[in-house]
Amino acid sequence: MVVVSEVFKSLFEGFGVSLEIFALTLLFAIPLGLVISFGSMSKFKPLKYFVKFIVWIIRGTPLMLQLIIIFYGPGLLATWAANSGSANPAILWMSSWQVMDRFLAVIVSFVINYACYFSEIFRGGIEGIPKGQYEAGQVLGMTKTQTFFKVVLMQVVKRIIPPMSNEIITLVKDTSLARVISVYELIWAGQTFIKSSGILWPLLATGIFYLAFNGILTIVFGKIEKKLDYYKN
Repeated sequence: MVVVSEVFKSLFEGFGVSLEIFALTLLFAIPLGLVISFGSMSKFKPLKYFVKFIVWIIRGTPLMLQLIIIFYGPGLLATWAANSGSANPAILWMSSWQVMDRFLAVIVSFVINYACYFSEIFRGGIEGIPKGQYEAGQVLGMTKTQTFFKVVLMQVVKRIIPPMSNEIITLVKDTSLARVISVYELIWAGQTFIKSSGILWPLLATGIFYLAFNGILTIVFGKIEKKLDYYKN
């Protein structure tokens, strides 16, 4: 007989891994997304179109496929190259990559995927600010950088909070995809009991964790929006 405390201990362990994936993805994807957004708005057209092409690929393919490619792809390429007798130095790099930690592969995949989504949100927010705001900054003797950080930035933040909150809540649920490459997370923790004990309720109980965490995030983002009401145009 399965003890309830044993089930929830396992679920909390899985949820801890899901939280790690969530936190690390945000930590790296948000700044990377901002950098990518600047690339997509660059006046240097080769860079602009290259960045847009990469973003199009990432946004147009499933995250699950990206996880599989990032974890298994380099190793398969290294094996193929080794069998073909290639002595290219890049093969040595790929050979070391094929023993890449599964959790690291998840983080790399999630960061790249969400950075591309965030970049489009940032781009829309920045381009949505009237040009008059920048002109007003110039009239006051500010540089472009000063205008952006002192005049434009908080208005951009106000505009992007709703779409960003949607993406971040989606990220909470997407952490379950980590199990595709055998990373133990919340859903896996719940599913384990179906195989070992033939009971379904632990898997259903994982929904409580997702609902509770997303409920907290919804409240937090709601409060942030209210605080930023001052920056309405």
